[in-house]
Amino acid sequence: MEAGRETETRDPIKELAALLAGETNRIAILANASALLKQHLDRINWIGFYLKEEDGLVLGPFQGLPACVRIPEGRGVCGTAAAMKQTVTVDDVHAFPGHITCDPASRSEIVVPMIKDGEVVGVLDVDSPELARFGEKERELLEKAVEVIMAHWY
Repeated sequence: MEAGRETETRDPIKELAALLAGETNRIAILANASALLKQHLDRINWIGFYLKEEDGLVLGPFQGLPACVRIPEGRGVCGTAAAMKQTVTVDDVHAFPGHITCDPASRSEIVVPMIKDGEVVGVLDVDSPELARFGEKERELLEKAVEVIMAHWY
């Protein structure tokens, strides 16, 4: 890089789109998406996917400590976001009714539903050990990331 030239800011959405280009395997898509997003989000302790299965969600690819394997429909932050079909941001998970504790270090959480043809097929879940970690900037990033992922969902 030339002296005096500003460092270019990495665009996680462009990186994600390039990384997923041409890929159709859902596990590969979600595994790479969770790894790439983990690189771009600081102060998080878990990021990954739960996929719709029968009457709940089942653990998919993720980055972080081992997690809860199954989440009943409508339970916890993930089940609530899936049932509502909208992003749910929780500043303090201990104050969220019915929160399911997988990692006791988690303090805040954001969950973005993955919707295809009007139906929830899964959720993107991100946890942080900090209270109120997720704001509008993170919400926009994660919702755009889910849009890119869903464009590859066949």
